[in-house]
Amino acid sequence: MSPTAVSFALNNRAGVSDATRRRILSIASRMGRRVPAAGPSPARDRSRAIGLVLARPAGSLGVEAFFLQVVSGIQAALAPHDHALVFQMVDDIDAECELYRRWWTERRVDGVIVVDPRVSDPRPETLTVLGLPAVVIGALEGADPGAQGTGGHRRRSALSTLWADDAGAMDLIVHHLHELGHRRIAHMAGPPGLAHTARRIAALRSAARRLGLDHIVSVTTDFSDRQGIKAARRLLGASLRPTALICHNEVMAVTAAGVAAERGLRIPEDLSLVSWEDSAICRTFHPRLSALTREPGSFGRRAAAEVLHLLAGAQPRRLQDPLPSLEVRESCGPAPRA
Repeated sequence: MSPTAVSFALNNRAGVSDATRRRILSIASRMGRRVPAAGPSPARDRSRAIGLVLARPAGSLGVEAFFLQVVSGIQAALAPHDHALVFQMVDDIDAECELYRRWWTERRVDGVIVVDPRVSDPRPETLTVLGLPAVVIGALEGADPGAQGTGGHRRRSALSTLWADDAGAMDLIVHHLHELGHRRIAHMAGPPGLAHTARRIAALRSAARRLGLDHIVSVTTDFSDRQGIKAARRLLGASLRPTALICHNEVMAVTAAGVAAERGLRIPEDLSLVSWEDSAICRTFHPRLSALTREPGSFGRRAAAEVLHLLAGAQPRRLQDPLPSLEVRESCGPAPRA
């Protein structure tokens, strides 16, 4: 069966014969799917809930200030419209897709907000087949707004994206470090499967090529301070250690500062640090940490507004978040002499 036929049958839409519809519903029932007896609910029967699933280790939430502020922004935007936020954590992307199917069959949510896009991400296809409106926070590699599909077949879906210019943000950091004389720059990145991790690594390499920097390295982590310490020790223990570190978030920057202190390195005299995310930690740590500054709560509010926009029947869009600015603080200084 084609995904389109399955979607039409499960959503009780025109476009398939009665015999095909009965066959698909029978197969779905044998697979253990709870098949709705009717098509999509009218507005008065909506759940008035928006789903948000996080496929990450539970421990990562405690150190991810950016994500918590995004969630706060989502909730703030949904509350005036009498919509609740349904939040759940799962082990992996397959479990997330399965949860979307269950939510759809049980009419638990009217739409979803998707975070942490992957390099090869099955979620847009799953949501398209289900016909579940969605907003993806982060760029989908090679996707146009409202168009999904594989194998040469592209179908329209109610799926918008809200993305940030990772390449532009990386350029801000690298050019600043280059102006300070740094020629050996390392990058403590996020998990390797995330699309934004791949984009930031590629952006660093591209900026390095343009500026003629030969000593560039990126190390991936899982957001945890444990892996941050491990990555920092690997980088700062190298025979040709970097003179500047770009860290995925403020937690990584603080762990790098701790490892630098272990090795008798001073900040910024021996090592400059830049955090990709700003927070109270960056502003109160000594020395204060240079960081990209943006408004995570606004990111969440825009995502929530967009999913409500889709539920009102509007067309999906590709929206860009404003480019962050680089707040230069005491953790950045001229590169040490050789």
